[in-house]
Amino acid sequence: MNFLAIIRKAMLVQLHCTENNQKHRTDDIAVNRLIVRRGQPFQLTFHAEQAFRPKQDFFQLVVQTGPNASEAKGTKSTFGLQAGCGFGKPWSMELSGSTDKTFTMTVYSPANASIGLYKLSMLTGSTTSTETSIGTLIVLFNPWCEDDWVYLPKEEERQEYVMNEQGLIYSGNCKFIESMSWDFGQFEDDIIDICLKLLDVNPKCLINAKEDCSARCSPVYVGRVVSAMINKDDADDGVIMGRWDGLYRDGVNPGFWSSSVDILRKWFKNACRPVKYGQCWVFAAVMCTVMRCLGIPCRVVTNFESAHDTNENLLVDVYMNDNGLFRNKEDGKDSIWNFHVWVEAWMKRPDISDGGIYDGWQVLDPTPQEMSEGVFCCGPAPVKAILEGETKTNVKYDVPFVYAEVNADIVRWMFRPDGSKIKYSTDRTSVGQFISTKAVGSDKRLDITNQYKYPEGQSPVLHFLCITCLTLYCGNKIISHYMPAGSRAERDRFSRAMRNMFISDDIEDVPAFQAVLMMIQEVVQPVSGSDIKLRLSVRNNRSTPQALSLQINAQAMRYTGIPTEHVYKEQNELQLQPYGGRTVTSTQHTIYVKFERWTQTQFCTCY
Repeated sequence: MNFLAIIRKAMLVQLHCTENNQKHRTDDIAVNRLIVRRGQPFQLTFHAEQAFRPKQDFFQLVVQTGPNASEAKGTKSTFGLQAGCGFGKPWSMELSGSTDKTFTMTVYSPANASIGLYKLSMLTGSTTSTETSIGTLIVLFNPWCEDDWVYLPKEEERQEYVMNEQGLIYSGNCKFIESMSWDFGQFEDDIIDICLKLLDVNPKCLINAKEDCSARCSPVYVGRVVSAMINKDDADDGVIMGRWDGLYRDGVNPGFWSSSVDILRKWFKNACRPVKYGQCWVFAAVMCTVMRCLGIPCRVVTNFESAHDTNENLLVDVYMNDNGLFRNKEDGKDSIWNFHVWVEAWMKRPDISDGGIYDGWQVLDPTPQEMSEGVFCCGPAPVKAILEGETKTNVKYDVPFVYAEVNADIVRWMFRPDGSKIKYSTDRTSVGQFISTKAVGSDKRLDITNQYKYPEGQSPVLHFLCITCLTLYCGNKIISHYMPAGSRAERDRFSRAMRNMFISDDIEDVPAFQAVLMMIQEVVQPVSGSDIKLRLSVRNNRSTPQALSLQINAQAMRYTGIPTEHVYKEQNELQLQPYGGRTVTSTQHTIYVKFERWTQTQFCTCY
C-alpha cells in the first residue's frame, strides 16, 4: 500500500513549534512557526491510519532553501532513515517513537547548514513520488553547538551577546565617557523576517541567489553581507543612510534613535528604501540586532580617539594655520574621531588558519568609511591579528584599516602665511584609547583596549571636548606650539614631540622646545553651559627677556574630527624676564550655538 494514502490529510504533521523553539532558545522570536538552530535536533510527529513500519514503508524528508536548491551546493537535502542518505551537507533523522496511529521523527541538521528559510516536504511510497509540502522552518546559527563556527563556550556570554535585547553604547570622548541605552530588540515580532529579507536583497543574492544561499553557511560571509547592507552607500537596498553635516530636516537626527526595531521596521515598510539618518553608533547598533537575531554572538564596541586613515600608511595628518586653528578637511581626508563605534562578532576563522589562531572576536564595521573589495563594508577582521599588528599579511579582512584606527600616529602640520607647511609634531600614543563595550551581565563598562593593543607603558594622553593648544611667538618667529599636558608622563611625551617641530636656525642658546616651558591646567572641571576657566603657566629658560604673543582661539568641531566655526579669538602680549615666569588665568565665556546632542557638533577649543 502506498504509505502516502495512510497519512491523514487533515493532520499531516505536527511541527511542535512551541516545544522545539523552547529547546532551541527561539521561543522569544515566535512559538507559532518552527525556528531551529543548526546542529541541534528537533522533532516532528506524523499521523497515519496504521503503524509505521520503518523497514518496509518508504519515507523521506526533503529540506531546501533558496531558488534552484541543490544537494551539491548544500542548499537541499533528501534524507531518510537509511545511513548515508543524501549528498553535500546531509541532514538525517531517526525514529524516536511510534504508536498505532502516529510516529515521531527526530531530525538532525548539520552544524554547517546554510541559514535561512527552508521548505519542508516529504516523499512516500517510492523515490519517484511527488513531494508533499508539510511546512517551512527557519534555520539559524547555533552558538550552543560545539561544531558550529559561532560556538561560544560560556553560557553567561551567550546570554549577553545573543539573547540580551537591551544594551549600552558608549560615546563622548576619552575624558568624558557617556553611555546611552539601546533597544536591540532582535526577538521582536517580524524582526526575523526583516533580517532574512535583508539577506535576500543584498546584491550578491540578486546576482546569483544559488551561490549566495549556499554561502550563508559561513558566518564570515554573512557578516560581510550584513556589514554592507546596513549602510546605503552602494548600489544596494541598504538600511540606513548616513549623514554628518547636521542637515536632517528630511529625516531623523541620528541622536534621536534609541531602537534598532524602529529603523528596521521603517526600512521594511518602505519597500527597502533607506532610513534617514544614521551615524556610526546607529549603524553598529542595527548590525548588532541583525547578527544576534541570526544567531551570531555580537557586541557593540566604542573606540575613543579613533583614527580614519584613508591611505593605510598608519599616519593621520592634521592641519592647522599659524594661529593654531584647525583647517578644513580639504587639506587631507584623514581625521581623528572623538569616538567611533563598530561591532565585534564571535566566530571561528578556518578560512584563514587551520590552527584556530584567529578564532574569536572579529571586527565588523557597517559605517561607510572605505571600500573593501569594492563595497562599503569592513571585516571580519580578527582582533588577535589587530593586536599583533599583522597588517602586511593576507589575513582577511581589512586588518590594516582597523589596526590604523587604534594605532595610527597623528602627524600635525602647520601652514605658514606663504602657503608652505611644516611638520611640528608626531603623536604616537593618543589614538585608540578606552576601547569599551558593555560588561557581561551588568551595566558596567568593560575596557578591552588590551585586546587590541599592547600597553604603552605609561598613561595615555587624554584628549577631551575642549582640546587645547597654544602658539607662542618671539618677534615674528614661532618658538613653541603646545598641546595639553597634565601628568609628568604626558609632559615628557610633549617634550619629545616638540623635537619634531620646525625650529628656525637663528634661535640661539636653548633649543626652541626648551626655550619656553608651558603648561595649561583646568581651574575647575568644565561643566556644560558654564564658562571654562584655564590657567597657563609660562617660564622663560633664556638669559634674555622675551616678548611673547599669546593667541587664544575657540573652534567648533564635530565628533568626526571635522572643524567648523571659529567662535572665539583673543590675543595677549606677555613680557618674560630672564628665567622668569608668568601665570595667566583665562576664562572662555560660554558661547551659545545650536547644539544637537553630541551627534552633530562638539567643541575643540584652541589656546
